[in-house]
Amino acid sequence: MLVLRTVSTFSLCFKRPRTDSPLQPIRASRCSGGWSSFGAKAASAGSNPASQNIPRDLPAPLPTPSRSPQGSVDCPNLEFEYGDADGHGAELAELYSYTEEPELSHGRRCFEEDFHSPVPGRRWLELDRSQQKAHIMHLLDGLEVVSRDRRLRVARAILYLAQGVFGECDNEGDVLHWSRHNSFLLYQLGTFSAFLELLNMEIENSQACSSALRKPAISLADSTELRVLLSVMYLLVENIRVEQETDPPEWKTCRETFRMELSEPHSSPCPPEVPECCWRGGDPSLSLCCSPLPWAGFPVHAEEPFALLLFTMVTKFCSGHAPHFPMKKVLLLLWKVLLFTLGGFQALQAMKVRRREELGLPPLPEDSIQVVRGMRAASPPAAGAELLEQQQQQQQQKRGHRSRRPLMKQDSLDIYNERDPFKNDEGGVDEEENDDVDSGIEGELDLMERDTIIPALPAQRLPIERVSFPKGLPWAPKVRQKDIEHFLEASRNKFIGFTLGQDTETLIGLPRPIHESVKTLKQHKYVSISDVQIKNEEELEKCPMSLGEEEVQETPCEVLYRAMLYNLPQYMIALLKILLAAAPTSKAKTDSINILADVLPEEMPITVLQSMKLGIDVNRHKEIIVKSISALLLLLLKHFKLNHIYQFEYVSQHLVFANCIPLILKFFNQNIMSYITAKNSISVLDYPHCTVCDLPELTAESLEAGDNNQFCWRNLFSCINLLRILNKLTKWKHSRTMMLVVFKSAPILKRALKVKQAMMQLYVLKLLKIQTKYLGRQWRKSNMKTMSAIYQKVRHRMNDDWAYGNDIDARPWDFQAEECTLRANIEAFNSRRYDRERRSEFAPVDNCLQSVLGQRLELPRDFHYCYELWLEREVFAQPIRWEELLHCH
Repeated sequence: MLVLRTVSTFSLCFKRPRTDSPLQPIRASRCSGGWSSFGAKAASAGSNPASQNIPRDLPAPLPTPSRSPQGSVDCPNLEFEYGDADGHGAELAELYSYTEEPELSHGRRCFEEDFHSPVPGRRWLELDRSQQKAHIMHLLDGLEVVSRDRRLRVARAILYLAQGVFGECDNEGDVLHWSRHNSFLLYQLGTFSAFLELLNMEIENSQACSSALRKPAISLADSTELRVLLSVMYLLVENIRVEQETDPPEWKTCRETFRMELSEPHSSPCPPEVPECCWRGGDPSLSLCCSPLPWAGFPVHAEEPFALLLFTMVTKFCSGHAPHFPMKKVLLLLWKVLLFTLGGFQALQAMKVRRREELGLPPLPEDSIQVVRGMRAASPPAAGAELLEQQQQQQQQKRGHRSRRPLMKQDSLDIYNERDPFKNDEGGVDEEENDDVDSGIEGELDLMERDTIIPALPAQRLPIERVSFPKGLPWAPKVRQKDIEHFLEASRNKFIGFTLGQDTETLIGLPRPIHESVKTLKQHKYVSISDVQIKNEEELEKCPMSLGEEEVQETPCEVLYRAMLYNLPQYMIALLKILLAAAPTSKAKTDSINILADVLPEEMPITVLQSMKLGIDVNRHKEIIVKSISALLLLLLKHFKLNHIYQFEYVSQHLVFANCIPLILKFFNQNIMSYITAKNSISVLDYPHCTVCDLPELTAESLEAGDNNQFCWRNLFSCINLLRILNKLTKWKHSRTMMLVVFKSAPILKRALKVKQAMMQLYVLKLLKIQTKYLGRQWRKSNMKTMSAIYQKVRHRMNDDWAYGNDIDARPWDFQAEECTLRANIEAFNSRRYDRERRSEFAPVDNCLQSVLGQRLELPRDFHYCYELWLEREVFAQPIRWEELLHCH
């Protein structure tokens, strides 16, 4: 069992991280080892490749404002709105690192030198649509040249167009507007397909890979061509993906065409639109897309979706064969391609509603995202807190100077009510393990039990001042079919003495209250899409011949899963390995991968200001990587779960086998408030601000001050995504829940409750709820405010004994059968649906020689060119062994 094998190795993973230590320089080393053994090493690996190639005078990450050791006392409510992604401008800005700033002006020069050569002084914004198309086609012709440097200059000029020709714009809004306008124009003329073939060439460029492997330190210069190509493709995907109300109908049609092109395993041979002015010799067959280009040997998607090519780049990078790949750009593009082709959270909700209608299931009781947006972060009621302070002051006056420290205004989530061995160094005041003071302050409901400290109040005033009941719980309770069966089984054993299996209709012999209970349970019964899919899978497995072959819809999610299936374990391991390297709690190791290939400059900084700027850039770079990986993993899990539950379980199992659960816990084993409020950004250097505004002089003081934002959007977004992933991996899985208990996740998760954001608190409370029964009665007794918050915010499951069940002696190996059964079901599903050899066993056999020889066999195009050579080598040059023909087998 994975838990047993890694318990001993994880004792070092949950030490308190040092947030005050600077990034230590590490001698850059060649990537070695590969990712094949990461599944067993991720638990104990504390790698932090972010420190590779960092100069010795690089300072520590910027200090964040000091906070009270009581954490959430000084933390205000965070006005954060969760969504598919951040604002359009912010998402474009995160594509570029601050060290890439000089390349913006370089691309502008490359464009203007070619654009102004025929007519000096003309402006792109003043050209009509046909003239703009003609110049774009002229640039695309330049991609056909043999010279590598010439192709790079043309690619930079096209990148400048995709960036919004900022040299002719006056403000950021104009830059973003023209960036979208040019992106649609570039796509309509086939730019994405051309750049995709150039990307294929760069991926297969063995010379660049071998050169990067020989270098002791990899910098921006090693990935110049790849970064330009990926930047253009990212800008096209992101600008076309984002919908606006003012978009013309032409753009909406273009958006749907682009979505289909990215998601389908094949592509159209021609771009959607090629103007007549760009035909060569007046013949549309000689347009750019159909001309014999140097990359004509590559099919655009090669029978696979575009996302699979990016997954291949990730695994190739993690294997050490291509250490120069710019991983941040690859991961950002991969995330946005999945978001574009599969759909965001609103599209997912609409698909779920439509799927339930098709299956004849009742509609969903609510939209979870909308419910969470209406929730408030937990905070103590003012009356109860003021009452506590007043009574404590009276007690201090009576007792004089005592050793007991005064009660402070606390959060209602009871974050500091037990001694926490994983407490960060920021906690300057030692927490007392005293039930009278810390653990016993349980808000208004617990004041009735505090008569030893707080004098009794008049009985007629107690309910008015201390108790404020909620108007209603936010979630409708749910009951599974299995819950009804267990309830009836226990009732029949108690009152009758025997059971009736899965029969939930026969209630003869049971008392009237049991009848009412069953009626209530059935009123709240919830049948999920997964339940229907599991039932159908069982029937198909039992009767493969009579039920026939299953009709599978060719959705983008199904196409992606089929393409990822055979290498999916490697993809998951590679993503987790990069996530481990980018985690702020990771430590430097010589065998770790270098994820800073696309952020470190060729020349290391020599001044303190340059070192501070690079330090901010490195931290920002790692945060963006964490954001993109967490978002794309969550997207994959949610869409695969809707498409088929066993696709979701297959991805989940490989994430668990690669130690994703302890990795996420390791990520949260830090000062999470410092991470969420980190100021690793320089707003004046962000795109597009830096392209249209005069840059002020940067000083060390201005860099330390940072921006005025209350929190970092991407870091809070990443934390919520990781918590949602952890919830999906552990929901209804007892063995994985025991992993949370074994790795002592309760104090780590409780510290995350300091963040006053309703959605983040909800998913933390969910994780605490599923393991409450294994933590014992004493833990629940000393964490009653946490229990109360779970009751108020988390959905109720009837007959769930989470709040009072005791299973302290539960062992991980007790649940091995559950995981083994699940794995067998997943293998049976993949074999039945995707194993072609197995499906051929049931195909009818044609024994007629005439029909077999008369079948038309599709041969590849290359075979026609080499047919004569094949005949000479395989037929004429081979001796005929007549004795083998006569031999009777």
